[in-house]
Amino acid sequence: MECEMPLINSNPQEMKNIFENIKTIAILGLSPNESKASNMVAKYLQNAGYKIVPVYPKEETILGEKVYRSLAEIPFAVDIVDIFRKPDAFDAIADACIARGDVKVFWGQLGLVNNNAAEKAKDAGMQVVQNHCIKLEHKALLGENTHA
Repeated sequence: MECEMPLINSNPQEMKNIFENIKTIAILGLSPNESKASNMVAKYLQNAGYKIVPVYPKEETILGEKVYRSLAEIPFAVDIVDIFRKPDAFDAIADACIARGDVKVFWGQLGLVNNNAAEKAKDAGMQVVQNHCIKLEHKALLGENTHA
């Protein structure tokens, strides 16, 4: 697989503003396995004061939160969609975010880039972050486990 460089991305100040102005983060591909990056990131964000919303094909609860099978099933507003899925799934995820109409930020985790999906999300009014770990960026910009 060829690596794609992000052509659309937020800068550190934009990311800091994101963290200061959001409350709810849907995490696509949130594993119940505590040794997986998605679980560690979600736990960190939860401890930092954000509401996490697991989106995963199995399980009823992860980290004490109800699990949804898709973005469309979530019955309340979502600020960020944080994606732990392969980049080839990003186009469908961008479409699901657009269909919801309430997602403010389309975030592809470290190593994950899909410029076509990013462009779709940006054109629909979302901020886009690609190839950045949300946990590492939060720690770097706001300090560990602090929610503005």
